[in-house]
Amino acid sequence: MARSESRPLVTLRSTAGTGQTYVTRKSRRNSPDRLVLRKYDPAAGEHVLFREER
Repeated sequence: MARSESRPLVTLRSTAGTGQTYVTRKSRRNSPDRLVLRKYDPAAGEHVLFREER
C-alpha cells in the first residue's frame, strides 16, 4: 500500500527540552495546524506537551 500524502509522518519534540521525540502520522485535512499532544517524557519523568516540528 502506497504512502499517502494526506497523512504524512510528523515528528513530535518535547517542550521540556530533553530532546525526546515521538513519530506519528496526522491528517492534513482534519488538523492543518501544528499538532500538540500531551505524552510521557521518560527523561523528564512526567507527561509534558510535545509539539510538531517541521
